[in-house]
Amino acid sequence: MIKRLFSIMIFLGVAAGAVTAQDDNSSTVMRRSGPNRGQQEESSSPGVTQRMQSFYQTPELSDADLQWMRVIYRHLDLQKPQNAPLYFPEEPIDDMENLFRIIMRLLANGQLNAYEYLDGREIFTDQFKSPVRDILDRFGIYYTEGKGSTEKNPKFEINEADVPTNEVLSYYIIERWEFDTRNNRMRTRVEAICPVLHRSGDFGGEAVRYPMFWIKFNDLRPHLAQQYIFTDDDNNLATRTYDDYFNMNMYDGEIYKTRNLQNKSMAQLYPDEEKLKAAQDSIQHRLDTFGDKLWVPDREEIIAAREAREEAEALAAAAGDSTLVADNKADKKPSRSKAEKKKPSRNKSKADKQKKPKSVSTDTSSSAARSVRRRK
Repeated sequence: MIKRLFSIMIFLGVAAGAVTAQDDNSSTVMRRSGPNRGQQEESSSPGVTQRMQSFYQTPELSDADLQWMRVIYRHLDLQKPQNAPLYFPEEPIDDMENLFRIIMRLLANGQLNAYEYLDGREIFTDQFKSPVRDILDRFGIYYTEGKGSTEKNPKFEINEADVPTNEVLSYYIIERWEFDTRNNRMRTRVEAICPVLHRSGDFGGEAVRYPMFWIKFNDLRPHLAQQYIFTDDDNNLATRTYDDYFNMNMYDGEIYKTRNLQNKSMAQLYPDEEKLKAAQDSIQHRLDTFGDKLWVPDREEIIAAREAREEAEALAAAAGDSTLVADNKADKKPSRSKAEKKKPSRNKSKADKQKKPKSVSTDTSSSAARSVRRRK
C-alpha cells in the first residue's frame, strides 16, 4: 500500500513538472513571436525588411572626415526628358508607379515620415514632423480612415483618382557634395526630396508652385530600390530603379539655391536673368572640376593630353584651319621664338667687331699707331 501511494505521488510530480515546463515553453514562444512580429509589421512595408532598411541607410560623415562640403538645392522640372521617369506612368501599369504615388502610398500607410517645408531652413527632427492628416487637408486630397488606424498610428485610404499626380510637375532636392578624406574621393548624394504642386487659381492664369513636404531620402531608398523604371525609349526593358536613377545623377535640375550665410536663393542674389544663368553655370563648373584640381596629372595623362592636342592639330590642318595650328605651335614651342629673337643681336655684334679693325687701320693719326712706331 505504501509503495503504491509512493508511486502515485511520483507520477503526479512528474506530470506537474511536465505541465509547468510546457507552460514555460509556450510563454517563451509567445514572447518571441508575438510582439516582435507585430512590431516588424508596423515598422516595415511588404517586401522591405529591417535589414534592408539598415542597408540603405547612408551614414553621414563627421566634420573630421570631411575636407570640403557644399549643399546644393535643385529644381527638377518633370517636363524635361531626363526627368520624365519621375512622372510617368501617370496611372499604375503592370506594377509600375511613378514617384509621387509611391510617396503618397507610404505616407497613407504610416511607413514614412514627412517634415514641414520651412522656407530655406530644413530641419528633420521630430519637432518638425508634419502629420499626414494635415497634409491631406491642406492640399485638398480626399481620404478615408484606413483599417487598423489608431490615434497614435493613423492610416488612410486614398483612391487612385484622388491622388493629384498630374499636378506634381516638379521636385526640389537637396544635394550634398562631399570630399571624403578617409578614401580620398568625391561623392554626391541626395539628402531630401520635396514634391512641388503646380496649381492654378479659380480664375486661371499661371500655375503657382506649392512645395508640399520634405522626405528624407534614406527613408525612401529601400522602397525606391524595388521599383524598376524606364530611362530610355530605345530600350523597352526596365533596367534601372529609382534608387539607381538618383544615385547615378541621371536627372537634370537647375540650381535655385546654395547654402549661404544670408540664406537667400539664387534669384534673390542675382535678380538679372543673365547674371543668374552665369552664376548657376559657374557653380556647376566648380562642382564638376573640383576633383580634377586635387591631383597632379601622371605621365600617362600628360601623354594622352599631348596626343589629343596633336590629333586636334592634324584635324585642323586637314580642315584648312591654319590659325588653330599656328596657335598650337606657338603654345607648344615658345623657346624657338626666343632663339629667333636673339639671332639678329648676335649677327649685329659680329658685324660691329668686323667694322672696328677697318676704322683702326684707316685712321693713321690714332694713338695706337703712334705707340707701335715708338716700339719699333
